[in-house]
Amino acid sequence: MDGTILHTVLDGLSVESTCFPDESRGDKLNGVIMVTTENMDVDEESLLKYSTTLTNRQRGNEVTVRPATLDILSIHQLAAQGEVSQVATHLSKDSLLMNRQDERGFTPLMWAAAFGEKAMVDFLLEKGADPSIIAWERESALTLASSGGYADIVKGLLEYGVDINAYDWNGGTPLLYAVRGNHVKCAEALLDKGADMTIEADSGYSPMALAVALGHKKVQKVLENHILKLLKKKA
Repeated sequence: MDGTILHTVLDGLSVESTCFPDESRGDKLNGVIMVTTENMDVDEESLLKYSTTLTNRQRGNEVTVRPATLDILSIHQLAAQGEVSQVATHLSKDSLLMNRQDERGFTPLMWAAAFGEKAMVDFLLEKGADPSIIAWERESALTLASSGGYADIVKGLLEYGVDINAYDWNGGTPLLYAVRGNHVKCAEALLDKGADMTIEADSGYSPMALAVALGHKKVQKVLENHILKLLKKKA
């Protein structure tokens, strides 16, 4: 399938587009952004802010927490640190803690996903944690894992049928956060499961436009390859 290369400027971005004939629409062209070249001064925070700032203090591990102090930490902090045995002890005493939301609306599963604690995520899911719970600012476990670049956790959560296109108060989706962080493996996992590439953040940037603006060429290539795959299926 031959394409026509066009060069244009969109919102200050120098972009090359490959336009493929869409036979179902006569002589009209179906434009797909394929390559971008020039570097720009970009305020990354204006494109898509991270959904939340998670600190070691909130995790209960400002420096290094000694084992003797683990009994004073909440189940959320223990989950964030990956203390599986300690969390299991808490749950054996009160099973309702499994999906208990803290002051941010985060569950233990969300904290574990946010800090890349794969063993903890697996343990909580096996014990019945609900991966579809949304926090007060609409963050999800999938959003937090995607933002952190934890591809194995992203893949695991997707097996539980979570909303792959859930958006938070920034208008960010898991795919947008994966692109924002230049997390190639996360983007691939999300796209393979059908993540919507057309959803825009509140800033107006789609995943492709965000990759272009930030100069994230590897994740941009992943998006381009996915577009080509979709076009081949339609051909």
